[in-house]
Amino acid sequence: MPADNTLTNPKIVVLTGAGISAESGLKTFRDNDGLWENHRVEEVATPEAFEQNPSLVYRFYNARRAQLQQDDVQPNAAHQALAKLEQALGDDLMVVTQNVDDLHERGGSKSVYHMHGKLLSARCAISHQSFVWRDSFDHTTKCPCCHRVTLRPDIVWFGEMPLYMDEIYTALAQADIFIAIGTSGNVYPAAGFVQIAKESGAYTIEANLAPGATNALFDQSLTGPASQIVPEWVNELLSNYAL
Repeated sequence: MPADNTLTNPKIVVLTGAGISAESGLKTFRDNDGLWENHRVEEVATPEAFEQNPSLVYRFYNARRAQLQQDDVQPNAAHQALAKLEQALGDDLMVVTQNVDDLHERGGSKSVYHMHGKLLSARCAISHQSFVWRDSFDHTTKCPCCHRVTLRPDIVWFGEMPLYMDEIYTALAQADIFIAIGTSGNVYPAAGFVQIAKESGAYTIEANLAPGATNALFDQSLTGPASQIVPEWVNELLSNYAL
């Protein structure tokens, strides 16, 4: 990215996907056939699946929640680099993640927009209140707010509206730089963020192991492991903008 010392405090939107967490030891819970216990992951990640077979859906997310908390799952240098960038930019940085893990927070980030929800959280289906939840739960677990069995995983399932969309679109419209890290470019609405940022005049960057589906829309492409290319990009940015 070209140096621009006229902008001392650029507004940046970062979008992260599964690629940033892959190096932290998180499994995808899919085998070589793209299945989880002979189920397509989409079959355990929809409102319809929860209605038809709630015990299966609870079990899937309980397994993911337990794995996230294993000792060998830790934030990597990419998460830590974005936390460093947040320290320099403050409110001029928005980190949006499609991931439901807490690795950004554990890496030092204070403000993260989880557009697809959080694994370490449970949500009441009636009040829509969310609660920090690290243990397993199921259809017998009572909700803290209404004391009824109304808890569901605090996850945005296929067919549901992602969270914080108004805040994200506002930030994209004001961004000087937009970077997508470890995303496939296949999942909307996030795959459309680059177009919105470009139309607003932002410089756009894709950072990925391999070019994603929307690679041609980006001004710059960084290729390699997130733990390598993200810290390099952050250090270059801090130097270019004298931050």
